[in-house]
Amino acid sequence: MKIQTLIWSAFFSLITIQAYGQKSKIVGADKDYNNYAYIDAIRIYERIAEKGYKSDDLFQKLGNAYYFNAQLAKAEKWYTQLFAISNYQKPEYYYRYAQCLKSIGKYDKADEIMSEFNKKSGNDARAKNFNSNRNYLDLIKANSGRYTIEDAGINSKFSDYGSAFSNEKLIFASARDTGGVSKKVFKWTNQSFTNLYESVIDSTGKQSQPKKFQNGINSKFHEATPVFTRDGTTMYFTRNNYFNGKRGKDHNKVTLLKIYRATQKQGKWVDIVALPFNSDQYSTAHPALSPDEQTLYFASDMPGSLGQSDLFKVVINKDGSFGSPVNLGDAINTPGRETFPFIAATNELYYATDGKPGLGGLDVFVATIGTDGKISESQNVGEPVNSKTDDFAFLIETKTRTGFFTSNRDGGRGYDDIYKFRETRKLTCEQELSGVVTDIDTGDLQPNTQVVILDSKFIELQRVYSDEKANYKFKVVCGETYYVRATKPEYETSEQKISISKESGKTNLPIQLEKKIKPIKPGDDLAKVFGIKIIYFDLDKSYIREDAAYELEKILIVLEQNPTMRIDVRSHTDSRQTYKYNEALSSRRAKSTIAWLIKNGIDSSRLTGKGYGETQLVNNCTDGVSCSEEEHQSNRRSEFIIISM
Repeated sequence: MKIQTLIWSAFFSLITIQAYGQKSKIVGADKDYNNYAYIDAIRIYERIAEKGYKSDDLFQKLGNAYYFNAQLAKAEKWYTQLFAISNYQKPEYYYRYAQCLKSIGKYDKADEIMSEFNKKSGNDARAKNFNSNRNYLDLIKANSGRYTIEDAGINSKFSDYGSAFSNEKLIFASARDTGGVSKKVFKWTNQSFTNLYESVIDSTGKQSQPKKFQNGINSKFHEATPVFTRDGTTMYFTRNNYFNGKRGKDHNKVTLLKIYRATQKQGKWVDIVALPFNSDQYSTAHPALSPDEQTLYFASDMPGSLGQSDLFKVVINKDGSFGSPVNLGDAINTPGRETFPFIAATNELYYATDGKPGLGGLDVFVATIGTDGKISESQNVGEPVNSKTDDFAFLIETKTRTGFFTSNRDGGRGYDDIYKFRETRKLTCEQELSGVVTDIDTGDLQPNTQVVILDSKFIELQRVYSDEKANYKFKVVCGETYYVRATKPEYETSEQKISISKESGKTNLPIQLEKKIKPIKPGDDLAKVFGIKIIYFDLDKSYIREDAAYELEKILIVLEQNPTMRIDVRSHTDSRQTYKYNEALSSRRAKSTIAWLIKNGIDSSRLTGKGYGETQLVNNCTDGVSCSEEEHQSNRRSEFIIISM
């Protein structure tokens, strides 16, 4: 976009517009059921916390238990303790904590936590786009190869850019000089200021020799980027701040851009007026009409812009007046430049930006405007429309899938050239998020589970129930991030984060639910019930560490709740020491574990134990076999086997 960039940065600023739950009931169990005993895990965690134990895992579980049951005041207590021991939490914990603080009137503190949430989620939109699109070149490649392009046949050695359909004509801007008694030259380029030109498109798609657009629109300064109503009686276009022979200037004495409206009467364009949201102090340019012609889209650097130039929309009232401009928001706008909007008949928003990952300069992107006005995530339309240079001013006729765009790529005739294209494959991305809900311990299917999908800001979008085969599914937007939350009586609430691919397909997210009230019987391992992989000891030591005591408290409380229960404590090692050494070490650790339980009130007659060293490996990681650290870790385990109830 050679001439446009120069015009903007020099004096007349034309094209680039620079400057820029439902609560779940906890089912109790007061007596044995089918010869099983039950453990209320949350109550056990609370008792552990009451004894003074502290850990991220403990406070996260307790906070989540109340948060997901809409008991925010109770959740605040545990989240406060969570953040008291560590600020290094995942972003969602900041969000949940802030919501809980608001629920008890601590708005100032909630605002502080939300500020931290925003920092952790990323501030600069360009940085967020890059971080969430590290594979953007692969995505662009996947979107490429969908167009055949050729020179439009109307270009000159000067700048030709931006175009619009008007009946059978293509209207565009050009700096070419078509003669006349006098011509005004833009000194920085030694070319004429741009005027509007027209070219008739015949039935074969070929364009006639361009000629100047009708008198009444072109002036001695720049005109560009028109758009016409379907009946051809109204046009909106961009012009320098010049009207009735007077040139307006901002406080820096720069003539900026404005959008004008003209009406056709008896074959002439008359009643030219500047739109009411224009200003001498900022630019508005590149108008585009919605399919119903009730909304005007445009580019501007007006106050409220997120970047150098943003896309806005404004309602056109039935009487021809206008509403207040609305910024399209960060779904579209970035700290960079967004410009040249075009709304296709299918409600696709095409525009050019340098604020999103692309191939270089301005790239053409497309997003879909939903019936509710929500705009989907943008996608780069790919090569060959986009290139390493500036590519912009894209428009398409949706029935024939043909259209035009402008580029200053190498090989063109002038500063900017208009290219004709045919789309051979539509850019559509459809994604379905689905999965099956099961019990994490038994693998049993869990039909009739409530599954809720939330957006990246934790706003609920939809809720469903898993069917008779425990399946659930949602229609989702490509490239978006969601949270999926599953709740069912007797189970702990599950929440998972999922990022959807930017390519069409299906995303599978299985959900595993863990029971709140856990059944146990002789032969079960309490370590598996509570996810205790190993009671950790310092190297070559056998005394109980603080983190090991936290795990043993779970076993202690189970034994206290079940006074007739007897357990066998088993300690295992991996094979990375001598057989004799591992046997002795594991034996000392089993004895230390039993001693800790006895010291805390458990009768010794209820406890047996032994160290098994490396004699009961769960895999083939024996002496001389090369294994990963994770494989060795599987063998370093503690077991608490129920002998009798």
